Amino acid sequence: MSKFISERNLKFLLYNVHDVESLISIPFFEDHDKEGFDIMLDMAMRMANDQLYPFFQEMDRQPPELVDGQIKVHPSVKDYIATYAENGWFTAPLSYDEDGQQLPLTVFNACSLILAAANYGGSVYPGLTIGAANLIRDFGAKELHEPYIENMMNGTWQGTMALTEPDAGSSLSDVATMAYPTDGDHYLIKGQKIFISAGDHDAVDNIVHLMLARIEGAPPGVKGISLFLVPKYRPEGDELVPNDLLTAGIFHKMGYRGCPIAHLSMGEEGDCRGWLVGEAHKGLSYMFQMMNEARIGTGIGATGLASGAYYASLEYAGERPQGRMINDKDLTKPQVMIINHADIKRMLLFQRAVTEGSESLILETSKYADLALNGPEDTKHDYWLLLELLTPVAKTYPSEMGILSISAGVQILGGYGYTDEFILEQYYRDCRIHPIHEGTTGIQGMDLLGRKVMMEEGKALKLFFKEVAPVLAKAAENEATAPYAQRLQQAMDKLQEVVKAKIALAMKGRPDIFLADATLFLEMFGLVVVAWQWLKQGVAAQQGLAGNPSEKEKEFFQGKLDTMRYFFHYELSKMSGLADRLEEDDGLTALIQPAAFND
Repeated sequence: MSKFISERNLKFLLYNVHDVESLISIPFFEDHDKEGFDIMLDMAMRMANDQLYPFFQEMDRQPPELVDGQIKVHPSVKDYIATYAENGWFTAPLSYDEDGQQLPLTVFNACSLILAAANYGGSVYPGLTIGAANLIRDFGAKELHEPYIENMMNGTWQGTMALTEPDAGSSLSDVATMAYPTDGDHYLIKGQKIFISAGDHDAVDNIVHLMLARIEGAPPGVKGISLFLVPKYRPEGDELVPNDLLTAGIFHKMGYRGCPIAHLSMGEEGDCRGWLVGEAHKGLSYMFQMMNEARIGTGIGATGLASGAYYASLEYAGERPQGRMINDKDLTKPQVMIINHADIKRMLLFQRAVTEGSESLILETSKYADLALNGPEDTKHDYWLLLELLTPVAKTYPSEMGILSISAGVQILGGYGYTDEFILEQYYRDCRIHPIHEGTTGIQGMDLLGRKVMMEEGKALKLFFKEVAPVLAKAAENEATAPYAQRLQQAMDKLQEVVKAKIALAMKGRPDIFLADATLFLEMFGLVVVAWQWLKQGVAAQQGLAGNPSEKEKEFFQGKLDTMRYFFHYELSKMSGLADRLEEDDGLTALIQPAAFND
């Protein structure tokens, strides 16, 4: 049994559920084949087993420290980044012209799931660099490409996203870091940034921040925000020169300790130089590219942690004797393993339903990204719309439900789960960051209901319904899946009713009431989306059973069908209460006054 993730399950999702091999018909991916994809998955498993999982608990117990103005991280980080670069992972999805392998993001993100499941805190460093480098590549002047992109893609320089400030967290319109024009090609940056993941560390030679700031005289609000490249050390000839960017502190966290989050101070000596990326005052729109990539990355991280916790719980449940079967009164018989008890099986099913439903959703959105970027021209925009619609769900469902899933794992271990003798408590602490960073759950809800559902007159939502329809039709053909096709159709009908009710509320001109329960709408929509993913898995599993599988494969496919049944009976059923609330329009949380909380 796997320690942290099932490669067998990932291959089932890639090949049986999402048909990743169909991407090979697209010219950009035509040099690939299934054998090559399997090699990439196996390579990721080796990295996970050799360089990440062995240090998972150690990195938590020996967290980064700020020493003489430099954050020191676990020595394994440097080795991992080097191996990641040597194996070509930094550029794998890029074109051949950019020294890439033109690997589908669907396969790349499946590999990322493996790495995140092995050691989330240790796995994140390259992803942050890739996102920052992509911004420079897509929007930065050619003069910035070298040496920045080259050194970031070979793993010697780290990239970050520097948005948050002491007085501007989720409210980016209040960013106060300033950029002052000079006679040269750079601006002088002054301000502070906080909560910057990998914002400083000793596993690389330099840190390159993609930073939001206001040019002197810029208009207020988000329209006045620009994007700057601000390195810790700036290249001057063959040397790296300090850029008046200091690490003012390091935050000590309840979890996710393998990667430091730094407090940065820029321009204390008046010589922190930043280079404008793209056009002035368009920084937030550029940064959303990295943020959307990071939101999928957050979903990957949360799913990976949920996976690791599931396999740790499963292992314990199969080895821990406790009690006897409820119908067995013979106390002379030996105790049974707790995996035989109904409530333990319920919690394991919950963990598996969340984990494998999330994995499938991550791969679904990844395939949409592949088709939006490299698919046929006449369908690219539709897939972009689907990706936009589902990104808040791919970020939030694994994040929020991952916490509950891991909590169930702690419960399975009982008192042992609450101690640091077992790994579950670390998973529980590590996962709590995900509903917070890269846009809180509340922001994701407002994004989904207030923008994504409404965009292009509801076209994205219509495309989603169109995507679900063939799955419903296929499931209806088999007696094992037909009842669940009917349940999903009912859920889709209820979703449409709720959307109509919310739109009617929006038309009344009260956006505060319209968006007050956006988080509940996101939760409800997430249940529908993941039910769709489980029905897809159920259809594929039923097809697998019809193909005369081995006994081991038969158990795997039957387990899929059992977990699908669990999801529909135990999880999707929660939708009705959410729908009832969402169809009400009293605006309770919007209209209640702060004084109501006084004691």
